[in-house]
Amino acid sequence: MDCQYLPLSATGQFSRFFLDYITRNESLRPFYSQFPMPEAFGAQIKQKQNFSAEHRQMLVQVLEKQYANINSKPNFSVLAEAKTFTVTTGHQLNIFTGPLYVIYKMVTTINLAKRLRQAYPDYTFVPVYWMASEDHDFEEINHFRLFGRKHSWQTEQRGAVGRMNPKELKTLFEQIPEKLPLFEQAYLQHDTLADAVRYYVNELFGAEGLVCLDADDPDLKRLFAPVIIDELTHQNSARLVHESTEKLTELGYDAIISPRDINLFYLTDGLRERIEHVPGEEGKAGHYTVLNTKWAFPGADLLAQVQEHPERFSPNVVLRPLYQETILPNLAYIGGPSEVPYWMQLKAVFAHYDTPFPLLMPRNFALYVPSVSAKRLFKLGMTMDEWFLTETKLRHRYVEHHARHALRFDKENKAMNQTLDAMLHKATMVDPTLERAVLAETKRFANAVERLQKKMRRAEERNQEVGVRQLMTVKQELFPNDGLQERVENFLTFSLNDKTFLQKLLNHFDPFDYRMQVCLEK
Repeated sequence: MDCQYLPLSATGQFSRFFLDYITRNESLRPFYSQFPMPEAFGAQIKQKQNFSAEHRQMLVQVLEKQYANINSKPNFSVLAEAKTFTVTTGHQLNIFTGPLYVIYKMVTTINLAKRLRQAYPDYTFVPVYWMASEDHDFEEINHFRLFGRKHSWQTEQRGAVGRMNPKELKTLFEQIPEKLPLFEQAYLQHDTLADAVRYYVNELFGAEGLVCLDADDPDLKRLFAPVIIDELTHQNSARLVHESTEKLTELGYDAIISPRDINLFYLTDGLRERIEHVPGEEGKAGHYTVLNTKWAFPGADLLAQVQEHPERFSPNVVLRPLYQETILPNLAYIGGPSEVPYWMQLKAVFAHYDTPFPLLMPRNFALYVPSVSAKRLFKLGMTMDEWFLTETKLRHRYVEHHARHALRFDKENKAMNQTLDAMLHKATMVDPTLERAVLAETKRFANAVERLQKKMRRAEERNQEVGVRQLMTVKQELFPNDGLQERVENFLTFSLNDKTFLQKLLNHFDPFDYRMQVCLEK
């Protein structure tokens, strides 16, 4: 596999917010700790070196419990040692791993741990996959695409997706032509989606040391109880995020997340709904309600539940990162082009709770090009950066490149504009009020020229119909729906035909290279 690189800005697929971060725009400097370079991890280790020994021990106990039924599992005891740190990525529990970029996040995290072991041999680094098991947006995880066909899971189950029973996927296996024994074993032999995901991720990457953590656990939530209580009683996180968001908005950046007054859900089997505070009438105490239910709790009752049943409280997108950094000896979070910006809205929340803010590392970005597609594109005369153009622009570029005659009137327009300027000058010398009439005629002429150019281009497209059709076929294969391949295709599309696909990613991805990697199969 041959890899070539493009700046992310050349792809037209990323926000200014994200691009300004990876190019280290000074305006964003107050919203993160350090930029993620190898040498930055030394200072990050010092910030995290006093991580609670009690939290380490609890983390090891929980992981041992969660991996109890897995035969070949990582060595968790190392996490109890003071010189061990984690690097973490996270994602929803998309069926069959979801789009390619989920795999890219895991590979980036694994390779980062490897690089850090080389750079800091006195320490141990463990890659962690944080399973978003408490997420309840089922519509985002219930489908995947394989060989151009979308497959979806239909269910009546509700609530946190990690608690759902995946055995219903048996009907989906009957519809998928390909045999997928790893996923059949995962989904049909486990009672929860979280257990199934842990099983197949361990099969895919356990040998690389990747640890799966399901934070939907009462013992881990108990470590976070002080923050949960503070959120219920003082609601500081909303104010802090709003303040940061206002500063970012003044700099011209769009906010990714919007905080709630209380950034917690109430979580039970089949239900994950927002907690809201209802102020009491004058002289009376308020109470808490759970949205879309009849449940209402006096303040003292709900706070007592935090102590007795911390697993009933689920942090939303505002507090989940803080929860992660509370229970993990973590140095860096590896995220995508939306995640990295929203973490920057949260730095003040970390400071408020005196918790070190992790390094924010973009995951690897890649376009995988099978050998047949690569040969076609090069044969059609298109350069690598042109592949990322929209279908319309790519079609125009191809036609103009292969046209025997010029399809634009640039030279003629220049000469005609000089003539029109002279005509305007003469007309206004005779009568200044004629300026508007001359400009109107000039505009009509420009529109006529544009229409003629479009007709010429369409005619040339017909002349080059075979080449255009071939180009668009490859374009749609590599950029489904005119977007990035990694956001749509599943890794099985490639690994079923190439058993070494995942190993190739592990061999070629550089976690510190923040460019688009175009992987050309030989």
